[in-house]
Amino acid sequence: MMQVKTINFNIKGDDRGSLIALEQHKEIPFDIKRVYYIFGTKEGVRRGYHAHKSLKQVAVCVKGSCKFLLDDGKSKEYVELNSPDLGLLIDKFVWREMYDFSPDCVLVVFADDYYDEGDYIRDYKEFIRRVENDS
Repeated sequence: MMQVKTINFNIKGDDRGSLIALEQHKEIPFDIKRVYYIFGTKEGVRRGYHAHKSLKQVAVCVKGSCKFLLDDGKSKEYVELNSPDLGLLIDKFVWREMYDFSPDCVLVVFADDYYDEGDYIRDYKEFIRRVENDS
């Protein structure tokens, strides 16, 4: 069974408000080479539909909420991100789909490498073949 790893971030704050600091090899368990964010996702739209050969990521919903379907080729898990103090670690060879984005959702993703189209597996059948061949 796949183990989904969530990371709880430490909230610092006082009567002025709250702050969360994220640093590589501390809250984010790898070197951060790329950061991107997803926002303005239309109602009913699903995103993702891919896995990575080597990329690791941590996703944080800094505003609003969204849900993830995570699939390692043997089992599936569902996670909802709905708080800026919760991160979702997504390892390599995990198929991901994001859905049920709230209208105000801002999803920030920290990645351990630069964008490389060759690292993507965008066909689910190919993903399953690769998982079965590695078993």
